[in-house]
Amino acid sequence: MANFRVEGGYRLRGDITPQGAKNEALQILCATLLTRERVVVHNIPRILDVMQLIDLLRAMGVEVEQLAEGSYAFRAADIDLDYLRSEDYCRRASRLRGSVMLLGPMLARFGVGYMPKPGGDKIGRRRLDTHFIGFQKLGAVIDFDTADACSEVRCKELKGCYMLLDEASVTGTANIVMAAVMARGTTTIYNAACEPYLQQLCRMLNRMGAKISGIASNLLVIEGVGELGGTEHTLLPDMIEVGSFIGLAAMTRSELTIRDVSYENLGIIPAQFARMGIRFEQRGDDIFIPQQEHYSIESFMDGSIMTIADAPWPGLTPDLLSVFLVVATQAKGSVLIHQKMFESRLFFVDKLIDMGAQIILCDPHRATVIGHDHRFRLRATRMTSPDIRAGVALLIAAMSAEGVSTIQNIEQIDRGYADIDTRLNALGARITRLDDC
Repeated sequence: MANFRVEGGYRLRGDITPQGAKNEALQILCATLLTRERVVVHNIPRILDVMQLIDLLRAMGVEVEQLAEGSYAFRAADIDLDYLRSEDYCRRASRLRGSVMLLGPMLARFGVGYMPKPGGDKIGRRRLDTHFIGFQKLGAVIDFDTADACSEVRCKELKGCYMLLDEASVTGTANIVMAAVMARGTTTIYNAACEPYLQQLCRMLNRMGAKISGIASNLLVIEGVGELGGTEHTLLPDMIEVGSFIGLAAMTRSELTIRDVSYENLGIIPAQFARMGIRFEQRGDDIFIPQQEHYSIESFMDGSIMTIADAPWPGLTPDLLSVFLVVATQAKGSVLIHQKMFESRLFFVDKLIDMGAQIILCDPHRATVIGHDHRFRLRATRMTSPDIRAGVALLIAAMSAEGVSTIQNIEQIDRGYADIDTRLNALGARITRLDDC
């Protein structure tokens, strides 16, 4: 297990380009199973979760060809259905949560799918009911084996229907959409997720021959088709990386330009950073963050403390709340961070408190942060990355801290951020990757 050794206190300067979107990549790669024809995908990030999914697809029988850095061709002509019941499949699929989205395409094309209990971040309960209820409404039968925590989903024929999702789950919506595109009849999904990455999936499926309307809204109408063809697709830049870099620039008082951010797909993210007092300029499709010594958190119009909360799109993505929290530790003013969607994502704040941050953890979902306004620097310490987003938040804290910090379990960070140490070191950071002693 590797560690990061981080020398804090260095300001960064230069340009950085965000990787392709992790969350979009997981959906798009699963969708390649919907056709026998060739699907080419560009801007694929070389991160652990995505590479593991590509390896899993290859083991299932998908022909995978790397065309260039970040560009791959997939051809799922001959899938080994027997392999899906093997121990090797269960072991690989259980490593990453995104593997649950293999079920929809497998069900649509082959009438069967298998899913062990998926892995991923340990951020509280992350139920899969939305996925399975959606499959059941389409006519599938689910057999859950509690002995080995493996689910089998089967159907003779999927039939379109109306469904109102109990939550606007992104992966749940993606999974149901991928199942419904080849169902008989019309499927209407209300309270559907409408994140840019889900929009990207729907547009790609339409290019493959699907008939999906209502894209970018929470009401999707899908007319089933008999088969889908090949296509070419380019992933959006990762909005979570963009937000992480904005927060990093503010915490380290650095001057950064973030290139090719697809600004129109960032939603409320830039406005929320502006409410934290962070100045930036949109320059075409780039974001320029000037060096600033101080940033002040706004109050609400009635004078009450600012609250930053996550919400389904177009609300603020929960994946950035960890970054907002750590950025607030050096702001002028106070903010309440309200993590509504996951119950254990704020438990990393004890590491920040050890570093000298002023944080009150009110309950598993809320934390109040009183900023230092850069009057006091955080102290270096030894800490462990509990999940992808908290790991990057701790890395940002360490880069702004006084002294040398050690971050353990950086495999969590590698799951979502490609070569983050190399890319930040090119801007002036001092991050060393070390094998665990």
